Amino acid sequence: MGHSQIIAGFILAAALVAPALAGCSPTGVAIGAGATAIKTAAQERSVEDAIDDNVIASEINYLWARHDLGLFRKLDTSVVEGKVVITGAVRYPENQVAAIRLAWQADGVKQVIDEIQVEDQRGLIDQARDEWISLTLKTDLLLDPEVSAINYNVTTVNGTVYLTGIARDRQELDRVRNRARDVPRVRNIVTYVRIMDAPAENAGNES
Repeated sequence: MGHSQIIAGFILAAALVAPALAGCSPTGVAIGAGATAIKTAAQERSVEDAIDDNVIASEINYLWARHDLGLFRKLDTSVVEGKVVITGAVRYPENQVAAIRLAWQADGVKQVIDEIQVEDQRGLIDQARDEWISLTLKTDLLLDPEVSAINYNVTTVNGTVYLTGIARDRQELDRVRNRARDVPRVRNIVTYVRIMDAPAENAGNES
């Protein structure tokens, strides 16, 4: 039996006993302070799909804990059919970038939805500018028929745009970078995007 099958077996066992541990709650039980809540009801998924999603969540939690225990403790993940929703609060915008970047590294992730709250918002002017840059770029990507915008996350910190996600090919990634360069007030672009069916991009590729 492979390592992933062993992990899946433990996760399945936890999922089966979760209602009992949670007082028969339909939403299951959270394992650990920063772990993902196991959803066991109201989901039209096969057992195999549920196991795959929980394996993804477990890998993300492992990546967070290895990088910074603070991420593991303060953030939570919910995974359905490879779509990851991250909630919680971190102290600095850089922590938010790290959490999203690491989530995309987990095998089987199809989308990452960022619902992380940042406690340190710094100056209101800088915050408003960064949010405007991110919103502008996200809108440009959504309107671009040659870009699969759902595969990308955009975070801006002090005028630096951080791109994370999965690109369908090198041409699409170059197009996304060019879109970012065209947004006014962008100072720098840091890319944590990997090409689909190719080795991961070097972290922190600046352009």
